[in-house]
Amino acid sequence: MKLALRAALFAVLALGHGRPAHPQALPSEPISFADGRVTVGGDVSISVAPEDTGFFNYTDYEHSALRLFHADVTTSIGMGGHFAVLGEMSTENGDRLEAYALYLRIRPWIDRPFDIQAGRVPPTFGAFGRHAYSTDNLLIGYPLAYQYLTSLRADALPVNADELLSMRGRGWLSQFSLGSREPAAGLPLATAFRWDTGVQVHAAAGPMVDATAAVTTGTLSNPLFADDNSGRQIAGRLSVHPLAGLLIGASAARGPFVSNTAARGAVGDGHDGEFTQTAFGGDIEYSHAYYLVRAETVFSEWKVPAVGTPVIDTPLRALATYVEGRYKVRPGLYVAARLDHLGFNEVTGSLGPQTWEAPVSRFEVGGGYSIQRNLLLKVSWQHNTRDGGRVTRATLGAAQLVFWF
Repeated sequence: MKLALRAALFAVLALGHGRPAHPQALPSEPISFADGRVTVGGDVSISVAPEDTGFFNYTDYEHSALRLFHADVTTSIGMGGHFAVLGEMSTENGDRLEAYALYLRIRPWIDRPFDIQAGRVPPTFGAFGRHAYSTDNLLIGYPLAYQYLTSLRADALPVNADELLSMRGRGWLSQFSLGSREPAAGLPLATAFRWDTGVQVHAAAGPMVDATAAVTTGTLSNPLFADDNSGRQIAGRLSVHPLAGLLIGASAARGPFVSNTAARGAVGDGHDGEFTQTAFGGDIEYSHAYYLVRAETVFSEWKVPAVGTPVIDTPLRALATYVEGRYKVRPGLYVAARLDHLGFNEVTGSLGPQTWEAPVSRFEVGGGYSIQRNLLLKVSWQHNTRDGGRVTRATLGAAQLVFWF
C-alpha cells in the first residue's frame, strides 16, 4: 500500500510540475495533448476506518470499502469523429494494476445520440454503477446490493440445503463441496468494483429517453474478462426524464453464472448454461435546489443445481433496497445519509425453513467538505446489523480523502 501511495503521489506531482504555474499545486482538470485527441485524467482516494471484524464492507476484491487506497488513470484517444478508445487502469491497496475499463466506442452518426461500445464496457444495469466512483458516491460505504458478499459462488456449489445454510453470513470466505474446494469470497447481487466484457449499444431520444443494451461474458454478480461457461448475459436499461430534476429507470439482466467446472461437478455434462442469474431493478432520482434524493431496488434470482438431500428445490432470491439523500449546507459543504436493507428467501434444511443467507441492514450518515474544487474530504458513521454470521453488529466511523483531475 505504501509503495502504491508513493507512486500515485509521484504521478500527481509530476503531472502538476509539467503544467504552467497556478495557485493550486495539483492538477485540477484532465490533461489534453495531440491537439485534444488524447485526454488523461485520474483520481486517488484514501479511506481509513477501524477493522471491520464482521466483514460487512468487504468487496469481491477482498478489501474493505472503508479501509481502501484506490488510484486510477483514465485515457481517451479520439480517432476522428467516429471512433475513440477509452481505458482505465486502477489499483487497490497496492495490488497489481488492472484494466478496469478498456473499450472501443463507435459513433456511426456524429450528429445522432447513438454509439456502440466493445470491450470491457461500462455497467448497463442499475443506477449506482454510474455513481460508484468516490467522486460521485455521497458517502464512503456502498449500497448493499452493489457491495455486500453473499455466500453464493460461481466456482463452487453446495451439495444440499444444509451445506448452503451453514455458510449464512460467511460471504467473505465461503466453502462448498462441489467445484473448487478452496475457501473464497462470495458474490454480491451486482458488483460495483468490476466491469464486464462484451458489446454495448446506447441510444437516446432527445433529452427525455435513454436506452442501453449489452451482451457480455459474465453476469452482474460475476463480471468476466474471459468466459468460463457456455452462455452470455443479456442486459438492458431504460431511463426517462419526465421533468426537470427527475430521473426514473428500469433494468433487467439474465445470464449463466455458474462455471462449467462447477456445473459439471454437480450434475455432469449437458447442463452448461442452465444455472442462471436473473435480475430486475428500478431506480428514481430527484434533485432540486440544495436537495438530492435517490432510491433503488435490485431483485436477483440464482438457479442452482438440485443435488443431495435436503434438496435446494427453489431458486435463491435476494431483494435489496436503499434510499439516500444529500443536502448542501453551503458551497463546498454537504451532509448525506443512506438507509439500506438486503433480504433473502427461505430454503428448507434438516432443521426446517430458513433464509438461505442472513438478512442485513445498514444505516450510514456523513458529509463532505471541498478543500478545493477537486479535493474532497468525507466522513461517515455506519451501523450494520445481520441476522446470522459470527458478528451480528458493527458500528464503524470512517474518513476519506478524494483527489481527481
